[in-house]
Amino acid sequence: MANKIKKGDEVIVVAGKDKGKRGTVIRMMENERIVVENINMAKKHTKPNPNKGEPGGILDKEMPLHISNVALFNPASGKGDRAGFKTLEDGKKVRVFKSSGEVVDI
Repeated sequence: MANKIKKGDEVIVVAGKDKGKRGTVIRMMENERIVVENINMAKKHTKPNPNKGEPGGILDKEMPLHISNVALFNPASGKGDRAGFKTLEDGKKVRVFKSSGEVVDI
C-alpha cells in the first residue's frame, strides 16, 4: 500500500496533545510513524561528551506520531483533508484531496 503522506508534506494534527497544530513532515519511519517539525516535543536529558565536543543539558526533541493522528493540510480549504489516488490520462498516479478532487503534488 502506498503512503498517502510523504516527507515534506504539510500536515495538521487531528488527535493528541498537539491537536490543531500544523507542521512539515521531517522523517518517515517504517512502522507507520512520522516525525513532524515542532510537534510532539519531549525533553531529552543528555550527558556531555568531551570527545565530540557536545555539551550536556536538556534538549527539546521531536518524537514520532502515528500516521493516523495527522491529516494532509489542504491550503484551499484551510483544513485537514484525506488523500486518495487517481490515475491521470497519461497513466501517471497522483495523490488527490478527497473533498475537492484536486491534485496534491504537481
